[in-house]
Amino acid sequence: MEIWSQEIRQSVLLTIELAAISTAILLVLATPLAWWLAHAKGWWTEIIASVIALPLVLPPTVLGFYLLVLLGPDGPGGWIARLWGGRTLAFTFEGLVIGSVVYSMPFVVQPIRNAFTAIGERPLEVAATLRASPTRTFWTVAVPLARPGFLTGAVLGFAHTVGEFGLVLMIGGNIPGRTKVLSVAIFDYVETSRWREASMLAGLMVVFAFAVILTMTLVDKRAARAAA
Repeated sequence: MEIWSQEIRQSVLLTIELAAISTAILLVLATPLAWWLAHAKGWWTEIIASVIALPLVLPPTVLGFYLLVLLGPDGPGGWIARLWGGRTLAFTFEGLVIGSVVYSMPFVVQPIRNAFTAIGERPLEVAATLRASPTRTFWTVAVPLARPGFLTGAVLGFAHTVGEFGLVLMIGGNIPGRTKVLSVAIFDYVETSRWREASMLAGLMVVFAFAVILTMTLVDKRAARAAA
């Protein structure tokens, strides 16, 4: 029996596609949000930061339930889906992307926010004295100096999306080729006593997790050397 079957290949490719798309969207959304959180002053700043961080402490089933309602036929997701003749965004790849972005947002926002905060005001003030516009200062000073935060956020966002289970199962189900990502595939193989496939995919996830931890360690060391 072929272990590296078409079904497993589909799950692997679908997981990579989901993680890549979600990470790209997360970086686009998290960058201005992290910049604002790093520089805004006011009691509402930390309230918004706490709302963004809710997925860190909420059970995936709770977040998955509310997303399922929002993406369903009677929620905003259903209204959007009807624009192209659909009925719901739940149990679709697009729904998985939305859920992954919401669920992984704090893992991307926080490292970028910390990196922006660590820059301090001095480099920005120097750029202002040289008559650099705020936009140019952001792209030529802040973003390059915050590069370790962006890399950390991208790695964490990608890894967290790959490792999602409870939320993707609730809003995506177990549809081969459409929503059956690696974590769901492992659960399915265990339930059906397909131990060889489950063992292979679980081992693949362990190797991936090790690579993520090693990458994070190297990034932190490089950032520490650069700051020294």
